[in-house]
Amino acid sequence: MKSSLQFLFAIIFLFVSNAQEPIQRDSITELDEVILLDSLQSASDNGIIATKIVGPKVFQNYSPVDMVSAINQISGVYILSGALNTNRITIRGVGARTLFGTDKLRLYYNDIPITNGSGFSTIESFDLENLSSVEVIKGPKATNYGANLGGAILLNSKQPTNESTYFRNNFTLGSYNLVKNNLQFSLKENKIALNLHYGYLETDGYRENNKFKREGLLLDLNYQINPKTNIGLLFNHVDYNAQIPSSLGETDFKENPTKAAFTWKSAKGYEDNKYSLAGLTLNHAFSDKLKNTSSIFYSYLDHYEPRPFGILEEYTNGYGFRTKFAGAWTTNESKIDYNFGAELYKDEYQWSEFENLYQDNNGQGSLQGDQFADNKEFRRQFNAFGNLLIPFGKAFSTQIGLNVNKTYYDFRDEFNQGADNKSAERDFDAIVLPSLNLNYSFSAVNSIYANISRGFSNPTVEETLTPEGVINPDIAQETGMNYEIGTRFRLLDQRLNLNMAIYRMDIKNLLVAQRVGEDQYIGKNAGKTQHQGLELDMEYNWDITSKLRVTPFISYTYNDHSFVTFVDEDNNYSGNPLTGVPKNRLNSGLQAQLNNKFYWYSTHQYVGEIPMTDANTLYSEAFNVVNSKVGYKNQLGKKLSMDIAFGVNNIFDVNYAQSVLINTTGFGGAEPRYYYPGNDRNYYGSLRLGYSL
Repeated sequence: MKSSLQFLFAIIFLFVSNAQEPIQRDSITELDEVILLDSLQSASDNGIIATKIVGPKVFQNYSPVDMVSAINQISGVYILSGALNTNRITIRGVGARTLFGTDKLRLYYNDIPITNGSGFSTIESFDLENLSSVEVIKGPKATNYGANLGGAILLNSKQPTNESTYFRNNFTLGSYNLVKNNLQFSLKENKIALNLHYGYLETDGYRENNKFKREGLLLDLNYQINPKTNIGLLFNHVDYNAQIPSSLGETDFKENPTKAAFTWKSAKGYEDNKYSLAGLTLNHAFSDKLKNTSSIFYSYLDHYEPRPFGILEEYTNGYGFRTKFAGAWTTNESKIDYNFGAELYKDEYQWSEFENLYQDNNGQGSLQGDQFADNKEFRRQFNAFGNLLIPFGKAFSTQIGLNVNKTYYDFRDEFNQGADNKSAERDFDAIVLPSLNLNYSFSAVNSIYANISRGFSNPTVEETLTPEGVINPDIAQETGMNYEIGTRFRLLDQRLNLNMAIYRMDIKNLLVAQRVGEDQYIGKNAGKTQHQGLELDMEYNWDITSKLRVTPFISYTYNDHSFVTFVDEDNNYSGNPLTGVPKNRLNSGLQAQLNNKFYWYSTHQYVGEIPMTDANTLYSEAFNVVNSKVGYKNQLGKKLSMDIAFGVNNIFDVNYAQSVLINTTGFGGAEPRYYYPGNDRNYYGSLRLGYSL
């Protein structure tokens, strides 16, 4: 970590030393981020494609630790969170059948892809306090971002305000011995724009064997070479160690939810991760009508995880590039916008497994034994994309998009020899993914839209294996068609913000992970699913007096997702509701601000029951969770600002499942472990100080 800091500060010095002399000016008062309605328009040049952006207005509803709840406030998006390091993101039901982790969508940080070569994303590697916004594109209409069935999530880092230099530090204490600190240095002067964050987080967690410790450094540096060209450097490094309590059976979940799973507690299981991401981005305007953004990037992950059934050691090196051209053709009476580009991501994933001799270690936890697996995977994904936005008059426009994906896996067994060797390749055919968007605008802020798009999901390398560990060439990619109509309205003198969408997505070649051992899963294509539903996001800004503003909001999701055809051996689940998806979900709340100094934010989350078996014989219980936060902020003179807050989560101390597994199996007569308990009632307090130079 020390060497990384020295390297970064050397780069900063080089950039600053080559800048022009600083502008002489009076002292600048540091201002908080301006809190406005979260934008309805895409921050990433997606044309008329409907997206949802949440920023500080939503982030401030929750604890600085709680990125999950902020994203869960978006209709159609649900993150099942077993712990700070155990998250599974689902969008419109896509990804709900993934047992661990997040796949079937693509994740980007400042437009740099951070989804690995097998399609998995880890949002827990990023700090909510470092973000300016989270943008979600639901479904395969994300032509520029892979056209995955789940869609795409774009994380955007904070940017400096105009001609300002300041320090800002937010310190948080809370239940479970929570300590979190985020220090930010921000500079924007002449040609330089710099944001540097250092973050620290430590907590014992609610459950046994649940400690989490994370340290992170983020550098976002931009330099204006000339009026047409600027270059940016992004470096993010995270080092975290997280104990794993794992899931519980129904009895322990109801009677002793703080308990860790017996084997994980005995092994003192944990994961240790060192993750780095570096990217260099060049923006150049060839003319007023043509510009280009190109990035090259590199990522590195060192992962070590002692599990009861084996110790896993992983190394992943990923690299690639992304380029996008955007321009316009001007005719006599209209302008046709276009963009096109390509993205290549390659990684080398090396993983080994060793026996865990924790049962012979006198209660000291995991002990590494003999090696029993050594593998390498070379994975490559290539996306080419393009869009054409054509206006037909002042009110109506259409956007035609196309994405082409090519995926390749090379699996090498470096442990077994001869007939036992499982090395194999899988080269998927190129898949063509078109998209059509229509938009009709009643005014500058009110419109209706429609979308028809095709998307896909790749199986992971592991899902392509048979029980014998040999690649199955018959495993196919999931594909689906999305049909969607929606509204984007700002009514009642723009005080009411209303978004609504109705969609249907038909998916075939459904990938099913079948458990054949304690840590062994195989994949197969088992049928078709139909995803249809309604999403509603609404908020109203009510100025009761000139000093008091109240903003109530609701976010509602109705999921009618089901298996159309699904036959698993002798079992026919056709017609059953899709496993792992709640039919109803509601987030609501109230924001109140007095004199722009005192504030009170209260949120409520309702999640309906979730089918946990394909036969629909077992459901999780529906739950309601209420959180609240009060605070005071003020400018203490020209240079110093303060914000102090106190919050309570799960006010009514509800015992609920914050995440569930599906189709799990008990081994050795043990109860199947379906449940990850949510935290009980807990508290936190934060103090943020800002100082401008």
